[in-house]
Amino acid sequence: MMFVFEGITAVICTYPLDMVRARLAFQVKGDHKYTGIIHEFKTIYTKEGGMQGFYRGLMPTIVGMAPYAGFSFFTFGTLKSVGLAHAPTMLGRPSLDNPDVLVLKTHVNLLCGGIAGAIAQTISYPLDVTRRRMQLGAVLPDSEKCLTMVQTLKYVYGNHGIRRGLYRGLSLNYIRCIPSQAVAFTTYELMKQFLHLN
Repeated sequence: MMFVFEGITAVICTYPLDMVRARLAFQVKGDHKYTGIIHEFKTIYTKEGGMQGFYRGLMPTIVGMAPYAGFSFFTFGTLKSVGLAHAPTMLGRPSLDNPDVLVLKTHVNLLCGGIAGAIAQTISYPLDVTRRRMQLGAVLPDSEKCLTMVQTLKYVYGNHGIRRGLYRGLSLNYIRCIPSQAVAFTTYELMKQFLHLN
């Protein structure tokens, strides 16, 4: 339970930086509303409600953390258990810290971690789209229709549907997410062995 609060605290502390990054990345060509990071911080603060302006889209981020982490760990744990139960010699090897315990081979760990990341990302992705739309709300048309998480979900779904709206950009996100989660779960499993937690 403590990890949840640590994660939420980290998101709250770094969210203004994510907001600034998202908007600067959005203004690639044409009219530039912001001349740089400092200018953007000043503009958001003075024209979008002070500190509150930096936290547009925070709610979908926090709401999306639980399903992402939950499905990610659940999927990885399930794949690991099923794999070691049905093909222990092909997929497993003795743990470094406890030879009586089987762990996944490194390449299988990477595969299971990547699959877990892809499934978790697919489930929580509509909330990521919602967050981005809310962050960019002030620089996009119809921003008044995307003030809350529910309004934004309805707006995106109503105007663009599921594939071109709620899941727009998912394939690009897989390129980042799958390797990241593959490495994260493999590192997690190796650290459990090095710290004698098996």
